[in-house]
Amino acid sequence: MNHLPLIIKREYLTKVRNKSFIIMTFLSPLIMIGLIALVAYLSQLNKDKERTISILDESGYLGDVFKNSENTTYNYLLGMDLETAITLVKEKEDYGLLYASKTLSLDDVSGSIKFYSEDSPSITVISGIESKIERHLREVKLQADGVSLEQIEASKTQVSIAQESFEGKKSSKLDNIVKLAFGGLAGYLLFMFIIIYGNMIMRSVIEEKTSRIIEIIISSVKPIQLMLGKIIGTSLAGVTQFAIWVVLGGVLLTVVTAIFGIDMSQLQSPQQDLVNQAIQNQGAQAMAENMIIAVSNLPVINLVIAFLFFFIGGYLLYSSLYAAIGAAVDNETDTQQFMLPIIMPLVLAVYVGFFTVIEDPHGTVSTVFSFIPFTSPVVMLMRIPFGVPIWQQALSLIILVATFVFTVWMGAKIYRVGILMYGKKPTYKELFKWIKY
Repeated sequence: MNHLPLIIKREYLTKVRNKSFIIMTFLSPLIMIGLIALVAYLSQLNKDKERTISILDESGYLGDVFKNSENTTYNYLLGMDLETAITLVKEKEDYGLLYASKTLSLDDVSGSIKFYSEDSPSITVISGIESKIERHLREVKLQADGVSLEQIEASKTQVSIAQESFEGKKSSKLDNIVKLAFGGLAGYLLFMFIIIYGNMIMRSVIEEKTSRIIEIIISSVKPIQLMLGKIIGTSLAGVTQFAIWVVLGGVLLTVVTAIFGIDMSQLQSPQQDLVNQAIQNQGAQAMAENMIIAVSNLPVINLVIAFLFFFIGGYLLYSSLYAAIGAAVDNETDTQQFMLPIIMPLVLAVYVGFFTVIEDPHGTVSTVFSFIPFTSPVVMLMRIPFGVPIWQQALSLIILVATFVFTVWMGAKIYRVGILMYGKKPTYKELFKWIKY
């Protein structure tokens, strides 16, 4: 293995000195931050848009429901029919017309309300109108039954269930959200790293194979050394590029938001707005306390150590498969038939992580997939914040390392034969034959 450090150094320097690598290293953060800033700016313009909504209330129940806000003006129309109101709203180019027709009883009001507009109205606007009307009608019904508004307010009670383990360890509802965020970020980073730099390894092998440079190199270096050198060298180049992206992206994001006054909170979706309103209803102090509890409950040291081992193990496992595929084909088009068996476990791991781990991190499905080596790097990283016994982590890591050693051996077999094969599109049957050689 004396040639391995030289191969790693060669691969690393070849990658970082490549013009396209340098350009994309510095151009990608610029493009990404530019897109984020543009979306935030457009969202800000949309939320700052001034709207005038006309209201024609023939039912008599919406008279004091709507109050003007910073960006929305409500204009009550009196003494006209629906057709006249629609014509007037069109002429004034208002945002829309809210119409409540005459009804026989209060119970019929909810089914007699329509919103007329030139274009499809915003979901957020309609949801806001609906919630205001629902709240008002509920209060009117209660008053009709003899319940005063003071009694209504006094009857409102917020329940926040304190959570504590049998050993006395406190937790909160935010725990699962924080744990899923940490685990999901770790799993997603690994997923993207494998896709981006695994393809880079595969293309590197194909390029050297088609240029016949590999024939000279292979005369003095063992195939397994060359494959490991490519994997490790390209990985180090990827880590370098990723570190530059993080630093440069953070600086650019700060500069852009400061210079152009863009509020990144405008990126929030309507669903996130509803969540934020719920959070505000619980009280800022209680939320801050729950957040501190949630973060303090995270096994930070365990997370960091496990992230390093599973990240490296998972990446090396898939990189060896990418290198083997690159050696087996002559061009990138021929790789498509072999990519599905690699991509599917990764996609499955992400889906299992987000749709199973959050609901039952210690259930059968989550536990089984955290031991399968092709899904364990993602699933186990998402389970660990919820508290996974060390023996399970160790066993999963041992299985992952053993599978990596096996795939390196298998990949080296394919690499050894395929690296010198030209002009023929290999099949799965031929790949199995190469492994037996």
